[in-house]
Amino acid sequence: MNKVGWLDEAVFYEIYPQSFNDTNSDGIGDFSGITEKLDYIRGLGCNAIWMNPCFDSPFLDAGYDVRDYYLAAPRYGTNDDLKRLFGEAHKRGMHILLDLVPGHTSWEHKWFRESCKAAKNEYTDRYIWTDNTWETPYGMNGLIGISERVGACGVNFFSHQPALNYGCYKPDPDKPWQQSMDSEGAKATLEAMKDIMRFWLGMGCDGFRVDMAHSLVKCDEDGKGTIKLWQNVRAFLDKEFPDAAMVSEWGEPDKSLLGGFHMDFLLHFGPSHYNDLFRCDAPFFGGKGDASKFVERYLESRRKAGKEGLICIPSGNHDMTRLAKYLHGDELKMAFAFLLTMPGAPFIYYGDEIGMRYVEDIPSVEGGYERTGSRSPMQWDSSVNAGFSAAPRDRLYIPIDPADDRPTVSAQINDDRSLYSEVKKLLELRAEHKALQSRGDIEFICDGKPGEPLVYVRSFKNKSMLVILNPTDKEAAFTFKGKPENLVYRLNQGAVDINGSKVTIKPRSAGIYELKTSKEKKK
Repeated sequence: MNKVGWLDEAVFYEIYPQSFNDTNSDGIGDFSGITEKLDYIRGLGCNAIWMNPCFDSPFLDAGYDVRDYYLAAPRYGTNDDLKRLFGEAHKRGMHILLDLVPGHTSWEHKWFRESCKAAKNEYTDRYIWTDNTWETPYGMNGLIGISERVGACGVNFFSHQPALNYGCYKPDPDKPWQQSMDSEGAKATLEAMKDIMRFWLGMGCDGFRVDMAHSLVKCDEDGKGTIKLWQNVRAFLDKEFPDAAMVSEWGEPDKSLLGGFHMDFLLHFGPSHYNDLFRCDAPFFGGKGDASKFVERYLESRRKAGKEGLICIPSGNHDMTRLAKYLHGDELKMAFAFLLTMPGAPFIYYGDEIGMRYVEDIPSVEGGYERTGSRSPMQWDSSVNAGFSAAPRDRLYIPIDPADDRPTVSAQINDDRSLYSEVKKLLELRAEHKALQSRGDIEFICDGKPGEPLVYVRSFKNKSMLVILNPTDKEAAFTFKGKPENLVYRLNQGAVDINGSKVTIKPRSAGIYELKTSKEKKK
């Protein structure tokens, strides 16, 4: 696998296009709006963007129901507008990942309409169909009685998202509809997906975040078939687009990275204990929780990821509640002190840098349901619709936070005490120190058991940094044999006291130190 060098210093900003910046006053964000705000994103300290689905879609699931992979969604702009966005990002030394959805399409996709026909055609085997209308495939939910074709079609998620056919790892000989990974239909699906990637990489995108990357091959024994499939994709990319980055929504780095992905997310679902830190009744960064199970799982994931693998810990995303639902004030600042000093590329969800809130009790939009409250429009200033759109308020696609004291960029950007300024300061610190960036190693000194701080050493080559985080309401102490020399960051005045090997940190405080290395001592 080719190493993509720009990932080593990458800091991603996730954009939900419909809610970021509306330049044509229709109540929906657009490509021009993103282009207009590139300097803001770069000024914050982010040099890469992950953009949620932006292809043509009926938008029953926020664009994760693709109708045409080759056409930009008209509500966001044209293919030329998207190409221009890539170019403007590159001028600023930035990179953009598109959100690729390889596991399913919209039921309005041409491929699916053709696959529904009784007469055999090139799309007959593009999806997973049984040969019995009353039997759904692989225990999946299914589309039944919707076509002239005999059989039921499996769906991956919502009922309008038919699952694409990449084959079955070990087909059952008693079920002739189950196709192998080497079947013509499965191979054709994979080649079609490569062609889509080839098209957008040729247009200037820098890679893909891949939705449900683990889900493609069915009846897959320990992910072996899906790993093999992605290794096929990796060989294609290494040959034709060696600088293309691939980030997986998988949550099992030992599998995704073996498959050829450069990075895997530590997901908010499953056994990661990610939610223990930020999103539960007693989150660690709220001062009353426990980080130790997260640390244990994280170290296990790093061992599985290997030396070259990167694990990403996002501030949030479009599928989970906002950080500010559970954390407030300095708690948010400390959470970012953690997120921006951990290995792997950080991902900041738009608006988290100003503490945008989860908007309660709004109707579901595009299948968001409880997630819709995390997808409200970006809050730029105190003007109409918080500067997001000049459309009448009742035409906003998703309602804006109605609170009079909602946080905005304009209120925080010149305030040294704001969350925005703290995030920017931390990103500047990360950029200055290789030890704090993606590939630096990590050693935990304290694992954040109840009432204890979270303390770790980041190191790269002969440079090391000590990160101390105490979100609790009590003073904490620990023993450290290293030599903290230069305080480069602190949250709260006089936060840390060092007396020999004993380090004491005040309540709700943080500190980051450069460490004197043995090599420096000899000098």
